[in-house]
Amino acid sequence: MVDMSTVIYDSPVFGPIHSRRLGISLGINLLPKGGKVCSFDCIYCECGLNKERRTKNPLPTANEVEEGLRHKLQEMKQEGIVPDVLTFAGNGEPTLHPSFPEIVDRVRRIRDELCPSAKMSILSNATQIRRPEIREALRHFDNNILKLDTVNPAYINNVDRPQGHYDVEEQIRCLEMFQEQCIIQTMLMRGEYDGHDLDNTGEAYVGPYLEALARIKPKAVMLYTLDRETPVGGLLKADADVMQSIAERIRALGIEVSVSC
Repeated sequence: MVDMSTVIYDSPVFGPIHSRRLGISLGINLLPKGGKVCSFDCIYCECGLNKERRTKNPLPTANEVEEGLRHKLQEMKQEGIVPDVLTFAGNGEPTLHPSFPEIVDRVRRIRDELCPSAKMSILSNATQIRRPEIREALRHFDNNILKLDTVNPAYINNVDRPQGHYDVEEQIRCLEMFQEQCIIQTMLMRGEYDGHDLDNTGEAYVGPYLEALARIKPKAVMLYTLDRETPVGGLLKADADVMQSIAERIRALGIEVSVSC
């Protein structure tokens, strides 16, 4: 394993940063500063591996998130900067925060007051969508971006590495409940790790994945590949031509798709 540089955010509000998918994004981190809390332990995660990013710092409170967001938006307004999007992301999985639905409501009110043109987005691994209260909160996002890298259980266990209950068929059924209220985000890559081939762009992976998308009927699909350093070595970007070929097959299902190579 090669420990490469990774990104950990210290504040419940960070940025703005320029997202290759979302534009000028102001980030909202509901996880502890200086550490990581996630229900996946993805070997490609820009925040690093869970065991190397543990922290005793507490989760930010709903009040801290609200105050930090209000202050940052007022500061940006004075600088003449308007965010395109407020993005729940950061040091792990945002829906793990016990006050997630309440915080979503508070952020919506602040957005409507201070930057009504900004969209609300979330980057989620979707592990909590079996919980009705999480599904309801996610419906309030303009861009409800939920992860599905593959439907192959062995690949998920080797790459995404769920830290608790995770059943692919259950995930697909829950994703079907959103239909056009969700965007599926999929990491495509190549390489090798711990003796396992990591290429999920072959037909054995793509065929069943397309069948799942046909069931889910998402608003859109985001295909992306490695863009930053990863916490382990041996990971390679997916081939751009192969990604475009997969995208065409998704479009043939009547689903909008974007590709970030």
